[in-house]
Amino acid sequence: MSKLFRRKFVPALIAGIAVAAVPMFAQAPMEGPVPTTALITVQSKSGAPLDPSLMRLQINRHDAPITSVTQVTPAAAQVAILIDEGLRFSFSSQLGDFTDFINKLPAGTKVMVGYMQNGTVRAASGFSSDHAAVAAQLRIPMSMAGVDASPYFCLSEFVKQWPSNEPGARFVLMITNGIDPYNGRPSIMNQDSPYVQTAQEDAQRAGVAVYSIYYGQSYPRGAMGSFSGQSYLQQVAEATGAQSFYQGTITPPSLAPYLREFTKSIAESYTVSFNVSSAGAKRDTLTQIKLTSKQPGVKIHGPQSVHPGLDLQ
Repeated sequence: MSKLFRRKFVPALIAGIAVAAVPMFAQAPMEGPVPTTALITVQSKSGAPLDPSLMRLQINRHDAPITSVTQVTPAAAQVAILIDEGLRFSFSSQLGDFTDFINKLPAGTKVMVGYMQNGTVRAASGFSSDHAAVAAQLRIPMSMAGVDASPYFCLSEFVKQWPSNEPGARFVLMITNGIDPYNGRPSIMNQDSPYVQTAQEDAQRAGVAVYSIYYGQSYPRGAMGSFSGQSYLQQVAEATGAQSFYQGTITPPSLAPYLREFTKSIAESYTVSFNVSSAGAKRDTLTQIKLTSKQPGVKIHGPQSVHPGLDLQ
């Protein structure tokens, strides 16, 4: 088992790590314009290719020039499938669809399978372009309530450990009920979770687009739990320029349609390069951006914030 994903932690330890990390981030500020990249996905109703000349970039609500737009190639894509260990046993019926999904990824795409457990991600190996070998690592989840601790603890830890020696477009697909058990009772009036916020910011700093598919756990949480979990998953997806593919009150009978949508999103992704003025910014700073297009029938899904200096190419 890879040492990268074997570390365990609990909520109290997370707070300690966060405090200990402050001096590391409190280094001298970066100076001058910093080349930065963002990962986006483009939806085109007509199927027409993206016209970069019709794109608009705003940084901190001010127009800024785009230096390049590059479509993501299979060899430049890294896909992490993160499966919640607490999923219902019925998830076993979905393993065939996930096997097909992995095996049908374009040659050269690097993929891995990890299981969210006790606040971390456990995986037999790291990213690999040997799709058959990765698909063979799929298994039935433990189906124990609370075994993941929180999917957002798992996500935060995972994206912070993303291999920096392999630049490329970074995609996560989480299969989970999305509930944050450490933010109190699931309720429409209780939808501001600091742990969800931290996870999305960690993903933004790492340049990871976090997609998700809602799937119920072994211990049902009812309609409020379903609403709460899906709301959190949608929040993280929108913040990172991705999508949450399922919205409903019951566990979907088949995940194959959502896996096809995810495959399509990867194929329609681009990296956008621009310069961020980082005068006075600390190394953990997130800069607000917005990417849109005037091209008819085109919609861009992009991160709401990026880390200055992020390089995905």
